[in-house]
Amino acid sequence: MRDLYADIIVDISHEKLDKTFQYRVPEKLRSTLEPGMCVDIPFGNGNKKIKGYVLAVSEQCKFDPGRTKDILGIAEKGVSVEDKMIALAGWMRKNYGSTMIQALKTVLPARQSFKKLEHRQIERMMGREELISLLGECERKKQVAKAKLLRAVLEQEVIPHEWITGKLGVSVQTIRSLEKAGAIRVNHDSAYRNPVKLAAARDVEKALSTEQQWIVDEFTQEYDVGRRGTYLIHGVTGSGKTEVYMQLIAEILKRGKQAIVLIPEIALTYQTLLRFYKRFGDRVSVMNSTLSPGEKYDQCERAKKGEIDVIIGPRSALFTPFPEIGLIIIDEEHEGSYKSEGTPKYHARETAEEVARLHGASVVLGSATPSIEAYYRAQKGIYQCFRLERRMGGGTLPLVHTVDLRQELKEGNRSIFSRKLQELLADRLAKGEQSILFLNRRGYAGFISCRSCGHVMKCPHCDVSLSEHRGGRLVCHYCGYSEPMPRLCPECGSRYIMGFRAGTQQIEEKLKELFPGVRTLRMDADTTRTKDSYEKLLSAFSNEEADVLIGTQMIVKGHDFPKVTLVGVLAADLSLSIGDYRAGERTFQLLTQAVGRAGRGEKPGEAVIQTYQPEHYAVIHAANQDYEAFYEEEILYRELGGYPPVAHLLAVQVFSAGEAVGKELAERLADVVKSIGDVQVMGPAPASIGKVNDVFRFVCYVKHINYERLVQVKDVLEEKLQEVQTAETTVQFDFDPMRTL
Repeated sequence: MRDLYADIIVDISHEKLDKTFQYRVPEKLRSTLEPGMCVDIPFGNGNKKIKGYVLAVSEQCKFDPGRTKDILGIAEKGVSVEDKMIALAGWMRKNYGSTMIQALKTVLPARQSFKKLEHRQIERMMGREELISLLGECERKKQVAKAKLLRAVLEQEVIPHEWITGKLGVSVQTIRSLEKAGAIRVNHDSAYRNPVKLAAARDVEKALSTEQQWIVDEFTQEYDVGRRGTYLIHGVTGSGKTEVYMQLIAEILKRGKQAIVLIPEIALTYQTLLRFYKRFGDRVSVMNSTLSPGEKYDQCERAKKGEIDVIIGPRSALFTPFPEIGLIIIDEEHEGSYKSEGTPKYHARETAEEVARLHGASVVLGSATPSIEAYYRAQKGIYQCFRLERRMGGGTLPLVHTVDLRQELKEGNRSIFSRKLQELLADRLAKGEQSILFLNRRGYAGFISCRSCGHVMKCPHCDVSLSEHRGGRLVCHYCGYSEPMPRLCPECGSRYIMGFRAGTQQIEEKLKELFPGVRTLRMDADTTRTKDSYEKLLSAFSNEEADVLIGTQMIVKGHDFPKVTLVGVLAADLSLSIGDYRAGERTFQLLTQAVGRAGRGEKPGEAVIQTYQPEHYAVIHAANQDYEAFYEEEILYRELGGYPPVAHLLAVQVFSAGEAVGKELAERLADVVKSIGDVQVMGPAPASIGKVNDVFRFVCYVKHINYERLVQVKDVLEEKLQEVQTAETTVQFDFDPMRTL
């Protein structure tokens, strides 16, 4: 039997993650040792016993086998945050496909060398009489700066250093000179960077409704008897899910635990943070991509030292190193941004459940439009489902008008705005009420449809839309089927068959043409590039500095504007026609979230959904705000197609510098999977965008009812790649992908 060797790291700071040491695996550990495990090893000349973490196990020895030391044993698990993070990285490597180092770099906070912030203060050290005598001497010698500083400390015993150097203009040399003379002392206090700069007054705890209180009581009773689980709060838009979250957190904090609140977009951070800050004060902090590396590092240090109890942020906030996590909340859990686009391609929902398992915590998911996966698990009894069916304050769901754009075209209206939307916009402007216009740009110009009859060009083999490629061909990104771009609609013969082309800027211009003097704000990728742009735009709209807010997805997720009484959804069905099995789900969620922005205050709201496919079940059920009816139709489609969550899907993504070599590798990997026998293989085919930055992209899909079977397929492919992969190719694995490559 050949010896086994383990690659082990002994320092898990970010810069040194690639520094590994190799140890022989003793016979007693051959069957139990796995990547991610913490082991005891002899280290250095004195063979000092230290902890190390296993990255990989193989038969290849990189050094002289005669000088390679043996692992002493598997370490007794401590309770350190690092141990749990290493275990989490090992779980992610296995379940999502990546190297151990990639997984570690995802979960571990960056340990870089940052200059600590310092609060410096100047303190008076001499008595008043001595200082007055010294001041007189300085004035006689015309030492103006010294005199200025001495007068200041005579008035006030302790003064901020920056006030002296800034406001008074006194140099550091002058301060040192007086310190040397014994007149003053400079005190240094190190401090952590705090990205939360709010001065809001604390809110009193709000009384919960009967529905809300029942959820809190059920959760806390289960928590106190030691039951840990995953809970789904399915609440209509405006039903007060955030109030429930805050009460659950308050209960967890009373029990000496910490809480993580995940939100899907940076755009939501300001509003969400403000509400939590008003409730919990400076025990709350934030973690997102707008923070500097130093700010991120300091939040991790504050969390470890117990200076904060609640962290709010997107999916990366899940890896905040709290020592005693009691609760993880994932708001708007259906959002696609909870799936990582980089390797490892983890989903925050499943990863949160693993973090909770490691810490003995519970997970709460919340959404008005739960993901099909979460609702499916709730229906199967894996999650416990709570419902909030009424809006807070007695508000009602908006009245929704569905407009058939095919009919508008037939009746001569070629405007972006239907006649109904124009009429309601004019009414709101006359009344001084606010409106939101949402452009559903997902799938922008990627699919081909007929403006006259609504027909969408679809793949005959996969039941997903075909995408327009250069060279006048339509291609399926699942199986590779292609056909020429038609000149006329094959359904009705119309020449109005084309991709959709419109943007928020064009909509803003057209709106100003229709309603001169209308005050608009635009929120899209172009207007939200700077650090505080989200907060400024949202605050401006909340303060009624604009009549109409125009934007893409980011404006319809979680925002609460009580004065908005109209929402217009432009091109509602764009996202229906993405070449993706999740298209119906995404469209339903977007439309439901969009129309839910209207009528959240005292005044009733209305919404207009403009569509070329008013008969589609996603549009019908979104207009009726009927999630259950949508779910029943959607899950039937997933069952028939064998798509998640009924079965599981593994995307094997190949990237290469040369087209031929990438195609060949994709085909070889597909052949390996086909030889396994009990899985379904689709492709390989070129990706939806076949080349990016001179890198060619191919994808192959593998289906099976059992997720673990797909993990085994991934393991087989990883072994094969060690033989066949070249330096000019990269392969990534994506389990249950949120979108096609």
